[in-house]
Amino acid sequence: MAQPDQKKFFENLSGAGKAIAVLTSGGDAQGMNAAVRAVVRVGIYVGAKVYFIHEGYQGLVDGGENIEEAKWESVSSMLQVGGTVIGSARCKEFRTHEGRRAAALNLVLRGITNLCVIGGDGSLTGANLFREEWSGLLDELVQQGKIDKESAEKYSHLNIVGMVGSIDNDFCGTDMTIGTDSALHRIIEVVDAIVTTAQSHQRTFVLEVMGRHCGYLALVSALACGADWMFIPEMPPADGWEEQMCTKLSETRSRGSRLNIIIVAEGAMDRHGQVITSNIVKDLVVKCLGFDTRVTILGHVQRGGTPSAFDRILASRMGVEAVLALLEASADTPACVVSLCGNQAVRLPLMECVQMTQEVQKAMDERKFEEAVRLRGRSFENNLNTYKLLAHRKPQSELPISSFNVAVLNVGAPAAGMNAAVRSAVRVGITEGHKIFAVNDGFEGFAKGQIKEIKWGDVGGWTGQGGSLLGTKRTLPAKHLEKIAEQMKANQINALLVIGGFEAYLGLVELLAARGKYDEFCVPIVMVPATVSNNVPGSDFSIGADTALNAITDTCDRIKQSASGTKRRVFIIETMGGYCGYLASVGGLAAGADAAYIFEEPFDIRDLQANVEHLTAKMKTSIQRGLVLRNENSNENYTTDFIYQLYSEEGKGVFDCRKNVLGHMQQGGAPSPFDRNFGTKIAAKAMLWISRKLKETYRKDEGKVFANTDDTACLLGMRRRALVFQPVVELKNETDFVHRIPKEQWWLKLRPLMKILAKYKTSLDVSESGQLEHVVRHRRPIESEGVPA
Repeated sequence: MAQPDQKKFFENLSGAGKAIAVLTSGGDAQGMNAAVRAVVRVGIYVGAKVYFIHEGYQGLVDGGENIEEAKWESVSSMLQVGGTVIGSARCKEFRTHEGRRAAALNLVLRGITNLCVIGGDGSLTGANLFREEWSGLLDELVQQGKIDKESAEKYSHLNIVGMVGSIDNDFCGTDMTIGTDSALHRIIEVVDAIVTTAQSHQRTFVLEVMGRHCGYLALVSALACGADWMFIPEMPPADGWEEQMCTKLSETRSRGSRLNIIIVAEGAMDRHGQVITSNIVKDLVVKCLGFDTRVTILGHVQRGGTPSAFDRILASRMGVEAVLALLEASADTPACVVSLCGNQAVRLPLMECVQMTQEVQKAMDERKFEEAVRLRGRSFENNLNTYKLLAHRKPQSELPISSFNVAVLNVGAPAAGMNAAVRSAVRVGITEGHKIFAVNDGFEGFAKGQIKEIKWGDVGGWTGQGGSLLGTKRTLPAKHLEKIAEQMKANQINALLVIGGFEAYLGLVELLAARGKYDEFCVPIVMVPATVSNNVPGSDFSIGADTALNAITDTCDRIKQSASGTKRRVFIIETMGGYCGYLASVGGLAAGADAAYIFEEPFDIRDLQANVEHLTAKMKTSIQRGLVLRNENSNENYTTDFIYQLYSEEGKGVFDCRKNVLGHMQQGGAPSPFDRNFGTKIAAKAMLWISRKLKETYRKDEGKVFANTDDTACLLGMRRRALVFQPVVELKNETDFVHRIPKEQWWLKLRPLMKILAKYKTSLDVSESGQLEHVVRHRRPIESEGVPA
């Protein structure tokens, strides 16, 4: 990583004299257009010529009108469109030497030596072969008299950068591929709709999702909806699975559930290579149990619809990184692919990733399924481990015997995904042998004694529920310490799991301070961040923020559509977040906003005036609409009303204004797949930490738990590439308590990106980019064996 005094900035990199072409190939995936838009705009921003290649490799081979120079306005209104507007096609000709020679000629004639390919592993492998053959192809073209020697020397090497667009998430080296999150949105929308009808009629539903070779969609959707059973290619069921599955379904019904959900990946099979189809599963359930059973095959619905906020942001970040990689590439630079690792965009050698992806298939073909799961990478394996922890309830006789009681509570404002976290914590806690107690209405309810044991079946169906089913309050514990201590003593509570936002964090600080006075608080305490504001120190993400971002993005899409219809209209939209500008900034990037006003980046009347002038100039182009986001506490004097009135006055005769305060709709609704999955994994890991700490702090001689060290009161957060337990005491120095935000926030680095894509000249620090990493073969750390990371 570059040292602070060696920072490099994007604006110092020049694309002058360079030509970049972008194509989409293979199956389409939502978010591809956001990637194309980012490549085009950033390429133009640095002074390069950028070309669309229509219809994938077919367009590259055919040339002519298929290769078209892109303008800034060419990619307007693409962000919210699914599929790929520049087209994709399978191309047999490109697989031949003659076809690739024709493609090389079409690029050289336009001076294009930088190619950005958005597609699956087949498309990227083809691009790498093209690059390797490039000089030979040019020699042949010289011999045939189609180009001269000067051109062959001038365009002597081809740079390739790939981005993976695939809804299956089947490419090794990246945690997520473009389109996967959107496909999960489609699946979960269907599951949520099916749940209501299935409960009405006491039905079993078998859902078939895409994934011929990779079970990621089936696995994560099973986690996100709490499915009773799933079938994926990487984990074929053991012999006798038919009886085991029917027993599980029957037990679920006997505990009062009115429905069963079974998810089947289209490539599912048993350990002997026999295909398991959705109809085979249905017939088995009907024959053995007599349950009313229906099959739903989702098919291409999963590829359709608008891209999610996550996919737009991911694709935009990857597009910028791809252009950066092309600008820095030399003849010796291997073809690379831009990947996501945790929360970071990284570059990996393309062929290393392709090779490992092929190794997965080889392991599957050889029936080495555990090896295949390991090769899929950390993200896949952790999802699978979490599913195993939660899906199959062990008989009481097989559970470890524990005399520990653990209380779970929600604190602060409700956030979508809280219920998924509670369900996960309860079930993992029970599997660990503990008694789990649910506290209603946060610390206030705790003080009042609103606490009772919660069982496995009590949290059935919770993953898809928005809000907080336990009830939550913003009340801090300081005023109620004595009563809370009494309740902990009365109910013999040995550990606390607090799921919530900034109030939960403050609550832990207060409980920690009270340990000297009350022994009852000398127990392991862990917090899981859950707030739409994403303002908790110690974590890049909080449960609920992704759902809120999608609510903002959906609303902005509709508003932009309305503005496009009326022309020359600017919308001012107020988002939630307190003093934290996360929702406004990242929502602005996902929605293609022109500006986003936040507290962390002070602005004055000159900035407002500059934005008005920018929008006035924009209205003279073919893009006659504007979108401006404002975080609710961004400035005490420049209120949403003030900005609206200023824009209305200054824009007279050029554009008119409308304002919209999104309010509590950002806290409501069903949780997104990301929030369900994140909540499920992080709470499971928190509960396993509690189990470990209970064993470490149990004093046999006194027969009680006593934990008073800093490392027994932690916050579990996502930091860059991993989930980390951090003592709350250590996080105090990282906190701005007055404004309830962390002192440093990673997403501020994304703000210049939004400005560049909106055509503002700005400074973008790219010090952390540029290092080509290598694919890491996942080796399980001993401490986190079986623990989601």
